[in-house]
Amino acid sequence: MSNGFRPTDNSGPLCCVIGAGPSGITTIKRLKEGGIAYDCFEASDNIGGNWYYRNPNGMSACYQSLHIDTSKFRMGMQEYPVPENWPDYPHHSEIFDYLNDYTDHFGLRDTITFNTRVERAHREADGHWSVTTSDGETRRYDVLLVANGHHWDPRWPEPAYPGHFAGEQIHAHSYNTPFDPIDMRDKRVLVVGSGNSAMDIASELSMRYMASTLHISMRRGVWVFPKYINGKPGDKNMLPAWVPRKIQHWLMSRVVKQQIGNPRDYGLPQPTYQPWEAHGTVSGEFLQRAGSGDINARPGIERLEGNTVHFTDGSSDEFDVIVWCTGYKISFPFFDQPQFTASEDNQPPRLFKRMLIPGVPNLIYMGLAQSLPTLVNFAEQQARWVVPYLKGDYAPPSENEMEAMIAADEAFYLRDYYPSPRHTIQLHFDHYVGRLDKEIEAGMKRRQSGQPPATLVGAAAEKARAA
Repeated sequence: MSNGFRPTDNSGPLCCVIGAGPSGITTIKRLKEGGIAYDCFEASDNIGGNWYYRNPNGMSACYQSLHIDTSKFRMGMQEYPVPENWPDYPHHSEIFDYLNDYTDHFGLRDTITFNTRVERAHREADGHWSVTTSDGETRRYDVLLVANGHHWDPRWPEPAYPGHFAGEQIHAHSYNTPFDPIDMRDKRVLVVGSGNSAMDIASELSMRYMASTLHISMRRGVWVFPKYINGKPGDKNMLPAWVPRKIQHWLMSRVVKQQIGNPRDYGLPQPTYQPWEAHGTVSGEFLQRAGSGDINARPGIERLEGNTVHFTDGSSDEFDVIVWCTGYKISFPFFDQPQFTASEDNQPPRLFKRMLIPGVPNLIYMGLAQSLPTLVNFAEQQARWVVPYLKGDYAPPSENEMEAMIAADEAFYLRDYYPSPRHTIQLHFDHYVGRLDKEIEAGMKRRQSGQPPATLVGAAAEKARAA
């Protein structure tokens, strides 16, 4: 049992941080540097979260062959560069080692309580948080920071397709290799989905001596972006955030035409959306496998009947295995108060800067975004706001101002994406960081001009603390 972190001057708020994946460790690194007391609870026996292959807490979606789709040039922490000898797109084991090195370099490991799951987090009438953990203890905190990730709770088709499938089926979250947990070698396999996991798994299973036949079902088709453009990692070619939207769209269409061509040339359906209207799907292999005839594209599913899958174009085929690459739910199972959870369509609470519910000043969500081109270091940027906010050096806007800023931000971030549970937390990393920088500066000026900082746990709690 760790004692967390307690600074010499322990007069500030006491925080509880849930999770020690990339978002959790970058958050506590800033808290420790800022002299803010915290406990950090991690359900597993080590840090890393989703990047911990075969994580004993059952939450990691890593498969053995996984390489990150973000290049090393964009995913590294600002204050802890990635190794120079890394490949452009490192393997998940290299990222896991890097996160462990980061944790030890900044002396964070001893402040984390491992093998301890947060079972319940309840906001009391006085504003404090009552947190019950799997060791049976209940503790009281001024502030709760949620960094439990959003790629661990499998989202199966909702509603379920009519009928019943008689073969074997798994969600991509459970996929490890072509023979674990289901041996798919020499089987007729259908992969369902059009995201990055679907591309990787379909490409791997379509290789010779793996699945006997590999089909992929996509309701909207897919634009697949290459990992390299003109010999450089694709995300090194991303346009600066200040480039006007119309120009970005035009240039993206041009790159797609020059570097990829038309999906139909690879035997794939024409996508029903423009290249910029969905979270980017990146693969260095999928188009080659499809163009070689190793991957057979199918439209959406209409119904299931024994081993037969009927598709929306009237065709059907027999399959032994279905791999559902249908995404993840945004889940906070420890909350017993519904205002803090996400809806069934993956819509989280309305959050100021994707972190703060107006009127609930002591609940902060970390890393709750589908960020392009990188998510690994996203919470590291958010934590630059958290520390001055908790130390009282930053004064937040009023609740009405927050609501207006939320509306403006969401309209800006989501304006290009088609409506889908996949896109509820979408944003562009560079745009977000630029807007966050401006808000941090504005909040510091508000504080300097005399506006009070946030009262984290309410007047009743302040009186109780004084007593």
